[in-house]
Amino acid sequence: MLLDKGADVNAQGGENGNALQAASLDGNKEVIQMLLDKGADIKS
Repeated sequence: MLLDKGADVNAQGGENGNALQAASLDGNKEVIQMLLDKGADIKS
């Protein structure tokens, strides 16, 4: 996984802003939890 290789969990881009926003829009609880565990900022 890219996060394990040092990818920025809060990187912005695309239509949905960042990965946490995209996962939230999709309702993907597992990905949301994984991103939060990896340090995703809920305010970014």
